[in-house]
Amino acid sequence: MFYFFDELTSTIDEARDPKYVHGDVVAADFQTAGRGQRGNRWSSTAGENLMFSVVLDSSFLRVTEQFLLLQTVALALTDTFSDYGIDARIKWTNDIYVGDRKITGVLIDHSLGLGGMLSRSGVGVGINVNQREFEPWLPNPTSMALELERSMAREPECALDRREVLERREVLDRREVLERFYGRLMERVECLKGGGRATILADYHAKIYRLDTPARFALPDGGEFVGTIRGVGPGGELTIDHPDGTAKSFLFREVSFII
Repeated sequence: MFYFFDELTSTIDEARDPKYVHGDVVAADFQTAGRGQRGNRWSSTAGENLMFSVVLDSSFLRVTEQFLLLQTVALALTDTFSDYGIDARIKWTNDIYVGDRKITGVLIDHSLGLGGMLSRSGVGVGINVNQREFEPWLPNPTSMALELERSMAREPECALDRREVLERREVLDRREVLERFYGRLMERVECLKGGGRATILADYHAKIYRLDTPARFALPDGGEFVGTIRGVGPGGELTIDHPDGTAKSFLFREVSFII
């Protein structure tokens, strides 16, 4: 079921309530304490975007396989954007980018079961849908509406469907976007549960942001280097060809992009 609120502290906090079961969606027009990656605040203008959490039964996954669920969610998001004619990429570890602009953030909250298995997971998602102006402290935001407008400017002869979306309504229908993502997510989850892990891994690899392209990276000690992403391992480790001629693997918080 879909549960809609005018305001919550955080949809992912609300989704922890055991009354919500597999497949339930908790959405809010505004979050007073929305959370992003690395403890950052998720900023969004009330009524313009999507902020929601989906409750999933993840008991078929071992704790050591939790990154598979993040990959599944990320692919469902890129699937959804593709439906709208937006070419999105998955920026390690859990952001979705269009070009070099962030359109979506993902935060997953796991509960543990017995024997090293997961129990249930709350998938928190923030999608910039209709917002066109952002707070100045946000480094590189974008939205679906902005990207559709940019694509029409770049490819006017190929943008009829996108133009019709924007001309038919002043804004994109957020409920429609949410339902589209929900369907894509459940398709991907069923693929994962049904033995389609190889498909998930291959599709994720194809969508990695800046794959096989030199990029600048920052280290926790303040150092920087230019390397080339070659892939992501099963535990979520990022493999980068280092300037010293070796391939190095980095875990979450051990390296970050310089955009």
